[in-house]
Amino acid sequence: MISLLEFDKTPSYQSVRDAATQLRGIAIRTPLLESMALNDRLGARLLLKCETLQHTGSFKFRGAYNTLSRFSPAQKSAGVIAYSSGNHAQGVALSAKLLGIPATILMPEDSPAIKLNNTRGYGAKVITYDRYHQSREEIGEKIAKDGNLTLVKPYDNYFVISGQGTTGIEIAEQLKERDIRADICAAPTGGGGLIAGTSLALRELSPRTKIYAAEPAFFDDTSKSLATGERVENQDGHQSICDAIVTPTPGKITFGINRRTLSGGLVVTDNETRAAVRTAFHYFKCVIEPGGAVALAALLEGKVDIRGKTVVAIASGGNVDPSLYSEILQEGDQ
Repeated sequence: MISLLEFDKTPSYQSVRDAATQLRGIAIRTPLLESMALNDRLGARLLLKCETLQHTGSFKFRGAYNTLSRFSPAQKSAGVIAYSSGNHAQGVALSAKLLGIPATILMPEDSPAIKLNNTRGYGAKVITYDRYHQSREEIGEKIAKDGNLTLVKPYDNYFVISGQGTTGIEIAEQLKERDIRADICAAPTGGGGLIAGTSLALRELSPRTKIYAAEPAFFDDTSKSLATGERVENQDGHQSICDAIVTPTPGKITFGINRRTLSGGLVVTDNETRAAVRTAFHYFKCVIEPGGAVALAALLEGKVDIRGKTVVAIASGGNVDPSLYSEILQEGDQ
């Protein structure tokens, strides 16, 4: 099996800066939106970083392209494999297509149809598995070994984390352009790649900003891990509407960063997340999938005090099945 592009060194602000150079002209500089009406309702200034408008509808494209674009000729020829509930899958699939790399993606069989179809649409070979009874790590590593493919993990990868961190650079730049300083930034957190990379950027460019991981109830492994100081696993037997971020435990590399850079974790229920999806539609005209809406939900629900403050919520993805999205919106009319 070819090198996995993993390094002993830890991602840093400089590696995030290097990723920004690598992604210049490739990744979309997504908007930082604001609603005056919502601000009045909250008694705070809330800005929404819409990674829903990134290529493939998620921030995951940043880390995927930053990684695959650094493959050696041998790696490009042999191909890439990734495992993902859907957003990393699409990011890798599109990056592979743009770079001419054969891609195999391992996805849960219950992934939203939009994510499965989009991944196939980018030309990747999709293999499904039972996320509740099979290990994606074991399956992925076997496929990589058998096919001599390069495995690109969804978060515990030097270049992936660095690429995701370019979201934080953009937030800092966009705030500076408006002469704004953010008191708080919250990001959806599964394995922790987005929040780790973003925190590296913000700690350098906006050191007064407190950074929080946002997670769904029963999948708050990062919040629990931050509280105990060591990686904690979620208990089995639970499900969540937030399919994009239902990871079993924080990543090793990501938690090593997050325990140093984060101020804590914020936990929301599925109902609170549904309400945030509706709020994003009503006030921002932004389509957010449930897993991408937990940071907004946490700030809207006062999981941390935002009164009189300027806060940023990252909307990490918008790949929601139309039927589910319609159901959530209609709940607000009842």
